[in-house]
Amino acid sequence: MSEPKKTRILLADDHALVRRGVRLILDNEPDLTVVAEASDGAEAIEAARAEQPDLAILDIAMPRLTGLQTARELSRSQPALRILILTMYDNEQYLFEALKAGAAGYVLKSVADRDLVEACRAAMRDEPFLYPGAITTLIRNYLNQARTGDGFPHKAITDREEEILKLVAEGHTSKEIADLLVISVKTVERHRANLLHKLGLRDRLELTRYAIRAGLIEP
Repeated sequence: MSEPKKTRILLADDHALVRRGVRLILDNEPDLTVVAEASDGAEAIEAARAEQPDLAILDIAMPRLTGLQTARELSRSQPALRILILTMYDNEQYLFEALKAGAAGYVLKSVADRDLVEACRAAMRDEPFLYPGAITTLIRNYLNQARTGDGFPHKAITDREEEILKLVAEGHTSKEIADLLVISVKTVERHRANLLHKLGLRDRLELTRYAIRAGLIEP
């Protein structure tokens, strides 16, 4: 029996001891392997270009380019690359900036031994990963916006598209959505393509973020 395909990971942190510890955690898993390391954001971009990893784990506070700047550049240049932010900062501003920069998850170094492996696997499933405190922050931000009426996108999609958006964001497959709405899979895929085009989004993860901001699903 052939071994399962491993997720190839780029690890960027300016502290060698942190990289060593994180690498030990990841390389100990049968489905994860670190294929490149970088000590700053510019090195990370070069390594990503050379190695074409599946996943990049970026520290926020790095020399030359920060993790957020690196995430933005990698999201532009390698849109298929999944990105996790690994940080010591339990900081609301950094959290939202990380999500805006294209990160699939935000993991605190203090609990990396508990959360990082699951965050990697969630990212590869195109699912967002946030630590419990971050989820509380998102909910609080949503409630504040609901009270003030600020920050919500104007309705740019049809009721049917909104219905499908919600189901996609909840993790249903095209076949499951087709069965639930009694339409064809081809129709579901057409609506999904229209959603991505209308909203200027790339994939299910970004559709999920939009659905959270629009109040269609809970964070």
